[in-house]
Amino acid sequence: MESRYHQTYQAFQADAEQFWANEARRIDWFKEPEQAFAPELGVYGQWFQGGETNACHNAIDRHIAAGRGAETAILYDSPVSGRKQRFTYDEALAEITAIAAVLLSHGVSKGDRIILYMPMIPQAVFSMLACARIGAVHSVVFGGFAASELATRIDDSRAKAVISASCGLEPGRIVPYKPLLDQAIDMASHKPDVCFVLQRDELHAALRYSHGDCDLGQAIEHEKALGTAVPCTAVAATNPLYILYTSGTTGQPKGVVRDTGGYLVALAWTMEAHYGMRPGEVFWTASDIGWVVGHSYIVYGPLIAGNTTIIYEGKPVGTPDAGAFWRVVEEYDVKALFTAPTAFRAIRREDPEGEFIRTHNLSGLRALFLAGERADPETLKWAERQLGVPVIDHWWQTETGWAIAGNPLGLGALPVKHGSPSVPMPGYRLEVLDDAGHAVAAGTLGNLVVKLPLPPGCLVSFWNADQRFRDACLSEFPGYYKTADAGLIDEDGYVFVMARTDDIINCAGHRLSTGAMEEVCAMHPDVAECAVIGVADALKGQVPCGFVVLKRNVTRDAQILSREIIQLVRDEIGPVAAFKTVMVVERLPKTRSGKILRGTMQKIADGLPWKMPATIDDPAILDEISLVLSQHGHGNTCPAVA
Repeated sequence: MESRYHQTYQAFQADAEQFWANEARRIDWFKEPEQAFAPELGVYGQWFQGGETNACHNAIDRHIAAGRGAETAILYDSPVSGRKQRFTYDEALAEITAIAAVLLSHGVSKGDRIILYMPMIPQAVFSMLACARIGAVHSVVFGGFAASELATRIDDSRAKAVISASCGLEPGRIVPYKPLLDQAIDMASHKPDVCFVLQRDELHAALRYSHGDCDLGQAIEHEKALGTAVPCTAVAATNPLYILYTSGTTGQPKGVVRDTGGYLVALAWTMEAHYGMRPGEVFWTASDIGWVVGHSYIVYGPLIAGNTTIIYEGKPVGTPDAGAFWRVVEEYDVKALFTAPTAFRAIRREDPEGEFIRTHNLSGLRALFLAGERADPETLKWAERQLGVPVIDHWWQTETGWAIAGNPLGLGALPVKHGSPSVPMPGYRLEVLDDAGHAVAAGTLGNLVVKLPLPPGCLVSFWNADQRFRDACLSEFPGYYKTADAGLIDEDGYVFVMARTDDIINCAGHRLSTGAMEEVCAMHPDVAECAVIGVADALKGQVPCGFVVLKRNVTRDAQILSREIIQLVRDEIGPVAAFKTVMVVERLPKTRSGKILRGTMQKIADGLPWKMPATIDDPAILDEISLVLSQHGHGNTCPAVA
């Protein structure tokens, strides 16, 4: 079908307030907004001022009221434990109501902050929705996160309560959560009133009543037996729904604050317009609720739109093999899969010929969506060939909550340009500026910025830190939100996100994109994934250094491979890239969401002080990187600092 994107984007440009006022009809309001946008409120304005609604009502109750209570809302699939469960809207409401009753009975009230420190289990999602139901503000922290990081989030949010579980499950091991939680509370200066702990069969935790510990499972059953009813609390559209912390450059985490009304409206619009979903269909985001992707597209987005969502406690490979995703897609007739590019790089490395894909019936799958890190063209092309469906890269951030740029399947997909997440979404007036704040010509690399105001669903500020938000995001380019991503917009309006601005290196006066070099490295047929960083050089300031992970069963000489990759970059980008070093490594250091830790690698290479990233998936990988760098004469002078 012919795309309606340009028509839709023009409608937004002509009258943004009317555009979003129309889209606000997608959700239920307890009280209609007085105006679509109030520019005088908040840091840069506020959406849907005067309106009152509730996120849990829009995700669950309204579908039951429409007669859909017996339909499946949530699927739980845990290959690490072997458990599978289905929850209808009616059943989900019973679980959510019981948890909400537990919270109320322990003194939690509207506006209180609740830390969730949970694995990927149904009770984690029920707890998020229970907080929303009573107007409490949830703040999800990865289960198994370091105690010191958890403590800083407890202190910053001044959490009234913590909801946790006895353990998380990883392939081949059990991760006890309770000792980490105990340590965090001991470290925190602010002490929560109560810690709810869900006991999992794989490991029961000893409760510490000095911490106000409460067995969550028992408390839930008690409230179910009482039949406690908990109606949805009306909250202002501008009230916080949640705080999601991201790592700050100063070491103090940034608490991204998401409002309620604007977020619900934006997600409801994207589920149809961007992802092309219809009520009743299964939408699977293979991520974790600890990330913004999980908040938006495991929990709130699909349920608001009346889709069935999947909670997956597993990995793309290893649970049990590289066919794990395809088993889930086939079993539940998934219509759209959303995951990180790194997941597909892992699958491609283990199954380069797509043999596992062909053992499953994927005829129901309409599209694959990728986000979270740059999707290199070679991985995109591989996925297109193997799956035979549109593979759609889109670009967004924790701060924005939904896509800044994408290819809107629901409006009719646009032609694909590999390496580009396509075009700005309605709501985002995207521009490219040089460091002095001047607009640059089409096709010129610069700072990607969004003209204010930000659309509904984006952050309204940092928690209790308006000035920090202004300084970090709004001050450098007045009138714009700084994405801190570097890229370009071509003559057709397509966006190319090349790197974080910190990853643009200055080599002998030339501004070079490490992302562009990574794209070329990935073109080599033996490369599964790669990373390029800039390392200090006495003559040129910085020079690029490449790290490549090879596909399984590649046994060629590493030096020959390195020379081939260097020549490839020279052929594609030119000698100006000064690309002369490639190191073959077994694996790359990543966060639990799959982002490669380039900044930490760069500090190690330059022999600078560095801190173990709180979100790292496996700390041992940094030792491996340090060893390889030292063998090439880099780093190894400054160990990690506490």
